[in-house]
Amino acid sequence: MTSRGRLTLALVLAAAVAALEFWGGYASHSIALLTDAVHVCMDVFALAVALIAAIGASRPADARKTWGYGRIEVLGALFNGALLFGATLVLVVEAVRRFGAPIEPHGILMTIVAAIGLVVNLGIGLTLSHDHSENLNIRAALFHVVGDALGAFAVIVGGVVIIFTHAAWIDPLLSLFVAAIIIAGVVRVLRDAADVLLEATPAGIDADEVAGRMRAVDGIEAVHDLHIWTIGTDSRALSAHVLVSQAQLRQGPAVLDRLRTMLLDRYGIGHVTVQLETEHCDPGGVIICRPDPGSPQS
Repeated sequence: MTSRGRLTLALVLAAAVAALEFWGGYASHSIALLTDAVHVCMDVFALAVALIAAIGASRPADARKTWGYGRIEVLGALFNGALLFGATLVLVVEAVRRFGAPIEPHGILMTIVAAIGLVVNLGIGLTLSHDHSENLNIRAALFHVVGDALGAFAVIVGGVVIIFTHAAWIDPLLSLFVAAIIIAGVVRVLRDAADVLLEATPAGIDADEVAGRMRAVDGIEAVHDLHIWTIGTDSRALSAHVLVSQAQLRQGPAVLDRLRTMLLDRYGIGHVTVQLETEHCDPGGVIICRPDPGSPQS
């Protein structure tokens, strides 16, 4: 099965788990199971993002969308993050209310539904594990699935305790625990989406370090006007002005080739736009001149 096929299967399974847990939470009167269903919706979203990225990566850029369609997933992240955050807050309010008016859930049904969800999540994790080492989108989706499996396990433990102790307060407590996991994940999603839209330097990349390594490339004397940003998932871009030495004046293409190779191999930056400059120009050179600070300006 292809990576896209595995993602599609995982997405369908996760959506089925979410539907099952929503039904189970309603039927068993378990606010914890309902909250975990919302948590599974985060997995559905993460898998959908990975699938959209896989499809979008194969769609070519056009005259209007010159960077392609990678940021569609960012818009989806903002919408889904806000929606999940709102739904979680509603469940938190209900959980707090139940501390004052406890409702004992049906422990057996709650445990069975959560156990089914856990088993399916483990199956999804195994399905995705074939590609996680080579695909960052799938790795992120796998992280969400593992988190939901932990949430489902917590609900199972809570359900078993309720069966034997009839302690109704455990259910809203579990709901708050899972809600905390969801909110932490939503905040991270919204922050990452905002960073992409603000064209922030990608996580894990230090702009000062990149500038230093660029200066270390043979023939480069200085770097300024450096910008590094993310176009879409796994797609990074860089633009900069680079001052080259007189000795490298006629070796511009070779300097650019060394620079692009270093940026791609070390930082995964595939879109590189560099303007080469030099303090003094050879009349027959092809490098863009940088005016001498002491010369009169036209």
